[in-house]
This record gives sequence, C-alpha cells and structure tokens, in this order.
Amino acid sequence: MARRKKTSPAEDLIELVAMLPWWAGVALALLSYLLLHQIAAQPLAAPAQSGQVSAMVTQGLWKGLASAGQYILPIICLAAAGMSAWRRKVRESLVADVAQSQASDVLDGISWREFEMLVGEGFRLQGYHVVETGGGGADGGVDLVLSRPGKSGGEKLLVQCKQWRALKVGVDVVRELYGVMAARGATGGFVVTSGRFTDEAISFASGRNVTLVDGPKLLGLIRQARAGAGHPAVQADAAKTTRPTADKGQATACPLCTKPMVRRTAKRGANAGGEFWGCTGYPACRGTRPLG
Repeated sequence: MARRKKTSPAEDLIELVAMLPWWAGVALALLSYLLLHQIAAQPLAAPAQSGQVSAMVTQGLWKGLASAGQYILPIICLAAAGMSAWRRKVRESLVADVAQSQASDVLDGISWREFEMLVGEGFRLQGYHVVETGGGGADGGVDLVLSRPGKSGGEKLLVQCKQWRALKVGVDVVRELYGVMAARGATGGFVVTSGRFTDEAISFASGRNVTLVDGPKLLGLIRQARAGAGHPAVQADAAKTTRPTADKGQATACPLCTKPMVRRTAKRGANAGGEFWGCTGYPACRGTRPLG
C-alpha cells in the first residue's frame, strides 16, 4: 500500500518480535536477560602471557556489550510484546465493528492501514498464518504473505490490498501480482479491494490462481469467519466432496471467489461432525457457508 519510512535497528527488531504472539515476546525478554546476564557476570581472566592481552580485550568488549544488552534487549522484547497484544486487540475490535455494521460503505470509513489489518485478520480467521510486509517495497507491492501447513511442506500465497474507493482496480495490478507470484514461487494470490475490479482485470484472473476479492466479498468473508463458519479445524480437516450444491434453496456460490460450493463434513474441532458448504477451489480458496 504505502512505502515504509526508514527505521532504526531497534525499531526493526520491535516490528519483527511484534509479529509473534505477545507471550512469545515476553519469553524472549526473559531468555535474553538470562543469557546476557550470564555473560556479563563472568569475571575477566588476567592474561598469563603478553599474547593473551588481545583475548582479554575481546572478552572485555563482549562483557561490556552483554552488560548493556541484558537490559536493552529485554526492554525491546517487552515493548514488542505490548505492541503485539495491542495490535491483536485493535484487529479484533476492527473485525467486530465491520462484521456488525449494516452500512454498505463501512469499508470506506477506515484507513489504508486498518484496511490491511482487516484483510489480514480475515485470513487469520480462515486458518492462515499471516505475515504483514508493509507493501510498496522490493516485494512488488505485496502487503500480506499467507501460509499454512500441507503435505508437500506447506504453501505460500501473496495478497495485495487496494483500498480504492472511487477507482476500479485495473488489470495492471493483477498482472503485477501474478508476476511476483511466479518470481517468488507462490502457489496462489489474492487482490483485495474495498471497491470493484474492471472487466479486464476479472478476465485476466479467470483461469489463473489469482482470486479477486471486492468489497462485498470481503464483508462476506469477515462476517462468515466471525460467525464461526470459517473455523480453522473445519477447513483444515474437511472431508472430500459428498454431493454438489444442486439442492434447491442452498448456497451455490463461494462468498470469497464465487466458485460453486459442495457439502463437506468437519472431522475435528468444535464443529466436528457438522456439515457446511465448502468452496470447490479448496485449498486455494477457503470460503465456507453454514448450511441452511
């Protein structure tokens, strides 16, 4: 979306640790203090020979760095843990507000940063592991990197977010993401916008492993995930197709990619044994709908 300003090493470390759960940041703070304190507490060995002076100087240098680092590094990790907890609360509040809103233009009232957080949280609720890249740099404008375990060691999907309220997202954006996917070995990708896509963009994405998600589809994704239909255990352990959605009065289109849906049965988790509509594009698309 927007280019990130230049940051200091401390800020970069905070951002890196903040990507982890808050408790992981606390654990890293404790671990770093114990390790560095052990180094700082070691006494300097007096040189027995003149040739050992340089070794003593090196040891003294490491001891000095550890003495300062035993306080600085834990503080950085604790700050990152606090940021992680705060971001989690903001995401949950943002998703709740959007899911509960009845306004058709609810996505227009949030900032580009909030939009990116909303998209990321929507995919998290679908069972993906999400890494926010900030976009706009050497990554080709990719804002989110999605991953999840698989039989072949996992897969990677790229997401580009476009909060364009007035203009439609054109084919150039889709082509750019498709090229980045090939360069980075991604198995699929998503272009998500609060608005709409041009016909040319829709035509280009058709038949390729690029899913276009407009504003209404994003709202459907958020609301279905909040309702519990997108529980990770449901899709991760979904059974094979049992019968198509030809039943009258039932959902026939995926709320995320509009592909046909089939009836599936959850094998594990809170919804074990229950049936739901799952996208025929699974695992590339994890769209679901509840029965009825």
